[in-house]
Amino acid sequence: MSKHLERDLQNLERQLLTQASVVEGMIRTASRALCQRQADLVWEVIKQEQQVNAREVLIEEECLKILALHQPVAIDLRRTAAVLKINGDLERIADLAVNLGERVRSLAEQPEIHLSDNLEKMATITVEMVRGALDAFVEFDADAAEKVCRRDNEVDDLNLKLIDELHEVMRTRSDLVEAALYFFSATRHIERIADHATNIAEDVIYLVEGEIARHRHEEIRQDKSAR
Repeated sequence: MSKHLERDLQNLERQLLTQASVVEGMIRTASRALCQRQADLVWEVIKQEQQVNAREVLIEEECLKILALHQPVAIDLRRTAAVLKINGDLERIADLAVNLGERVRSLAEQPEIHLSDNLEKMATITVEMVRGALDAFVEFDADAAEKVCRRDNEVDDLNLKLIDELHEVMRTRSDLVEAALYFFSATRHIERIADHATNIAEDVIYLVEGEIARHRHEEIRQDKSAR
């Protein structure tokens, strides 16, 4: 590998980590706003969306430039491909953080619903998954990435419990139906963020092992269910 390619790859990865730091902050803030019913925090999330979108385009352009100019192979090709894919997932996570913030703003105008701590647990695990996936990328750690994939099951289970709670609210309190629908949407956004964190972790496994790991965690869950 030429020193010019290594320099460009390192610069590309630095840009990705800068993007990751901003996006992680967005989901932390949006999750806190939801769990603590603090709609004023939402503006911190919304104002960062344009910055994230602009950097996402820049990173994609840099990836394509590396592919065109250096024609990387083997691990260098995987590094470039992983950054390209992770970049897309980060942008989608940022969009979901903004969507989550919008649900918080809508909920601020509704009567309060008292849910169990499953909501906070789900949000906390999701944020940890994003952080864990990004740490696995930095540390080139496929085992850590695999652990992130496994945690997606926890988020799915908590989401199902919350759906049951919200169904009960809607069944017994007609005045809270609209608020419950906003919560349905919010929990769906959190669950989707966890899915994207899983995608990032699978991209890390591909980067380290050279094996496409998409849907591997689903097979693990099916095996456990069959026992």
